[in-house]
Amino acid sequence: MSEIQSLDDTDEQEFPPPVAWNDKPAIKQITVRATFVGLIIGSLVLISNFQFGLQTGWVSMMSMPSALLACAFFKKIWPAIRPNDGPFTDVETVYVQSMAVAVGTGPLAYGFVGVIPAIEKFLTKEESGFTREQGQLFSFNQLLAWSCALAFFGVFFAVPLRKQVVVREKLPFPSGSATAVLIAVLNDSEILQEVSRREILEMRTRRLDECSEVLMPDSVPSSEGYSSFDPEHTLPESNTYNENINVLSLTFFASSIYTIGCYFLPILRSIPLFGTYLSKTYLWNFQPSPAYIGQGIIMGLSTVSYMLFGCVLGWAILAPMARHAGWVPSDAGVDDWERGVHGWILWCSLSIMVVDSVVGFIVVTVKSIVKFWLIDDKAGLLADVWEDSFESMLLEEERMINSRRNTETSKSHNTVKLVYNDQDHEVAPEHLVQYTTVISGLIFSSIMCVILIIYLFGIDVIPIYAMISALIIALFLSILGIRALGETDLNPVSGIGKLSQLIFAVIAPRNQPGSVLLNLVAGGVAEAGAQQAGDLMQDLKTGHLLGASPRAQFVAQLLGASWSVIMSSIMYMCYNKVYHIPDKQFRIPTAIVWIDCARLVTGKGLPEKAFECAIILGFVFGVLSLIKNCYRDSDYKWLRYIPSGVAVGVGIYNTPSFTIARFIGGLASSIWLHKHRGDLGAKTKMIVFSSGLILGEGVCSIFDMLFTNLNVPHF
Repeated sequence: MSEIQSLDDTDEQEFPPPVAWNDKPAIKQITVRATFVGLIIGSLVLISNFQFGLQTGWVSMMSMPSALLACAFFKKIWPAIRPNDGPFTDVETVYVQSMAVAVGTGPLAYGFVGVIPAIEKFLTKEESGFTREQGQLFSFNQLLAWSCALAFFGVFFAVPLRKQVVVREKLPFPSGSATAVLIAVLNDSEILQEVSRREILEMRTRRLDECSEVLMPDSVPSSEGYSSFDPEHTLPESNTYNENINVLSLTFFASSIYTIGCYFLPILRSIPLFGTYLSKTYLWNFQPSPAYIGQGIIMGLSTVSYMLFGCVLGWAILAPMARHAGWVPSDAGVDDWERGVHGWILWCSLSIMVVDSVVGFIVVTVKSIVKFWLIDDKAGLLADVWEDSFESMLLEEERMINSRRNTETSKSHNTVKLVYNDQDHEVAPEHLVQYTTVISGLIFSSIMCVILIIYLFGIDVIPIYAMISALIIALFLSILGIRALGETDLNPVSGIGKLSQLIFAVIAPRNQPGSVLLNLVAGGVAEAGAQQAGDLMQDLKTGHLLGASPRAQFVAQLLGASWSVIMSSIMYMCYNKVYHIPDKQFRIPTAIVWIDCARLVTGKGLPEKAFECAIILGFVFGVLSLIKNCYRDSDYKWLRYIPSGVAVGVGIYNTPSFTIARFIGGLASSIWLHKHRGDLGAKTKMIVFSSGLILGEGVCSIFDMLFTNLNVPHF
């Protein structure tokens, strides 16, 4: 998903001299300038994610645009401010984007688009154990306490798993790998590529154009195990750094104009493209949101197609069926979450997503158990797992295919370091996080989580055993989330949250006061752990390929999470003050799903016939999920036609305008990639294009908030 090329000669002087992969961790990465820029970029991503999280429940890590913005800043702006500073390095870029991701994903990790609005807006006094009034808002100090409780334990969950999933198993983490290659391109630096011995032999006999599917396609292994890029064989349509910046700027500008224009012309947010009747009765509208289209581009055609299938199933089949059969009151509006068709089909969506998550979890667990059972040396395997989890963080000397770099390699050529993937390649021990730090940090963050949660809601509603159980569940589900992200590029945090709610319904008695609130809190803890652990592991994959210091990335995550705690609390207070959430613009669908799932698993009755439809759809998609997960590692083409239950569920519970724009984006990306097949530069341009659309609308949403607060009139 990125280009391979040399940068313009005019830019070469701004890069540091080339450094070998195994020497990069020693480069200074934790700098004041990198920290400052990381917090600024992360704050922009956070503002964008708040906008779309409250609207649709969808947020983005934005790793690649964060890296691109970091390079743009230090290449164009910083030299004018401090011309005598040293050059900006690729590993420093890794530090910046790791911090930006930690800051930007706060709205989802801390439950500000799901759990918190569910508690504030929909939880009744009885469901809270008579500790909260319905509609009672959290104070700023309470939001800070909640965020601090959830902000750090997921980081410590991830660190011990790094060697197993990144160094040994070498899970692909597609977005993390793509970000690494983009950073290597922008900084004209070396990147690690782990390939099999068979691939090494094949690559030696192939022509360059036959290697286009390899991570670094324009490379020919030398006798020393390294390869440099031949400028005569660079991709003919590859983009330069300046072109990427121009694309990002233009799309950001266009998306910003649309965002500000929508405030003055609200009709642009909801165009009745399918007629007035369908618009009013079943919310079939079209919202030409550049950000929605950009999100669809990133998601890809298969995911948005599943979402469109769910949209048609929910809003063109189930909703009319429920209305005409009289299962929903005729006087209930379509926006009525309690009595209308939107609230009715939500249970079908919830059933599909929960079943898909549970089946996927069971299949992964059974496969792991069977794999373990078939291994003869089980004791040795367990010893290796223990070593990998803690003491292996003080690693043995790395084993490279070859130990010396070809000093004749030209600076202007990107260089790839080819190493065998059946060996472990690791940085020196002094650049790793010590296991004592991990254990003490995990204990401290867990204790802090328990104390702060009990402080917020009371020990009568949130007993200590419940919080300890929630943290243990979060630990195991975080492992599931990391593996899913590493293999599929999708962190199923929403499904993990629902799964933890289902598990906790068995642990906690239904007659306990505040059982619904307890269920929400437990789910929020699990989602936070999985989100943070997955984000950090993806960043660690990026750092591993570039030779960055894992310790520096660990520091970036902690600093970013600390800043995100403050920024997330402030932004949520602003949205609550300016807007009457929920409304037509901010429907907070994720909060609705959270509260309804908590009510479902704690025994609340469903609307008429919703239970029967939910059971039928749950069974159907359970079977489909079983087939898809069992054959996931196969190359059968028919598997792509089996829809993802989570994607279908999202298509049902969100309104059609949410899905249609994303489908357009996914279709456009498919056409673009088909037209430019084999051109990795075209993939990079597509990602940069979509990132500009998302950032433009998300960041400029702050102007809409300002106009609303000042009561600026609409046209």
